[in-house]
Formats: sequence, structure tokens, C-alpha cells
Amino acid sequence: MAATEAPYALYYWPSLPGRGEFVRLVLEQAGVAYDDVARRPESEGGGVPALLAQLKGGGAGLRPLAPPVLVHGRLRLAQMPSICAWLGGRHGLVPEGEDGRAEALQLQLTIADLVDEAHDTHHPVGKGDYYEDQKAEAKRYAGQFVAQRLPKFLRYFESVLQTNEHGQGRHLLGASLTYVDLSMDQVLRGLEYAFPRAFAKLVPEITGLIALRDHIDALPRIAEYRASARCLPFNETGIFRRYPELDLPTDENK
Repeated sequence: MAATEAPYALYYWPSLPGRGEFVRLVLEQAGVAYDDVARRPESEGGGVPALLAQLKGGGAGLRPLAPPVLVHGRLRLAQMPSICAWLGGRHGLVPEGEDGRAEALQLQLTIADLVDEAHDTHHPVGKGDYYEDQKAEAKRYAGQFVAQRLPKFLRYFESVLQTNEHGQGRHLLGASLTYVDLSMDQVLRGLEYAFPRAFAKLVPEITGLIALRDHIDALPRIAEYRASARCLPFNETGIFRRYPELDLPTDENK
């Protein structure tokens, strides 16, 4: 199937995983074809210009404010939690019933809050400014994040996992895989990349989440995707950035 014939078109910045990666993981696990439009050459209708055209609101569907953007026929969706929830409902990656779907969205929105706070560790003042222009503010914000906010979020998700009687320690909700599990895996990987010392300190308290991450990483479709050239590694232009000065201090610096 040609890229332009795929049932889903995803628009996100072509050089970083970012919030687009949460959507990609759902699409990959669902095993459906999608066109990662901005990663196509500009000569083939891709690149950043294709993404910016979506943000200007051309074509059918509600105009989005920011990527990721998913287009399916005349439907155009933005906001990572909204896209993941919609795709999860279409492809069996959401709990059954209205209550279960609402709980999944609640957890996904909490994950989005964590992602936002992780991003703000390196951009606490100006989203459009360089990290180098706000280093002092970033160090202050990140100090509070790794000491207080990161433990609070991960302990919360660990408690959710442990109280799920049907998840066999591998799912946050219900007895089977959901889009929330996929997103939790991506968050854990991103946090470990950006804050390896702070993350390692919390590992003994979140053994359930670590088991969940290992289970997701071993899923055949996820493992195949992550081993492919289509999966970009974390880098210092994305949400999760490794700046050692923003992590917990080393023993030598205490």
C-alpha cells in the first residue's frame, strides 16, 4: 500500500519522537497502515511544509492548534490523548464499557500532564526560547521535578497498577492491553533517558511499572518497530532531553 493510500495520515515534526511517538505506538500495535507524512521528502508532499499546511486549517476537519495531528477521511484530530483514545476505541486497545473508557482517558490525561512537566524542566520560562537562555530557571524547576513531582506521578501510577486485580501486573486497566499501557511504556523510557539518576532511585518503588514496561517492549509489533529505522531515538530536540545538570546530583556533587 502506498503511503498516500494508508487509512491514517499522521502529522508530526519529522526529526523527533515527541508526542507523536505515543500515537505511533498505538498505530504500530494495532497493525494498521499509516502515512507519517512529514517524514516523506518535500518533493513527495511531505516535510515540515505538509505539517504547517495542516496547522493552517486547509481541507476538511477541525483546525488543530499544534501537532500531533491525525487525519482519517474527513476527520482531523489533534491532542495526543484524544488521538490515542480514539484509535484505541477503533482497534481494541481500550477497556470495554463507558466507565472503562473514561478511566482510560483519565489516566492518559495524567500521563500528558507528566509529559508536559518533563518538557518544562528544560523550557520553564519560554517555550520558543533556547534551553541555553533559561538554564538557571530550568535547574530550579528540574530540581523540584526530580525531587517531588516525578516521584509523585510514578508512585501514583504504581498504585493504580497494583490495585488492578485483573491486569496480572502488566496492565493499568482491565485484563488486556490498552493504549494507556503503551503510553506508560513510552513515558518510562523517556524519563529514564532524561533523568537516569532520579529514575534509578525510584526503580525499587515502581517494580510493577518496570514489569509493565518490559512486557510492552517485548510485544512483537512494538519490538519490531523499535528495531526499525522508522523509530527515532530520544534526542535533545524532543520532550525528553538528557541534560545531566537537571538530573539528581551525582554522589560526588552532593
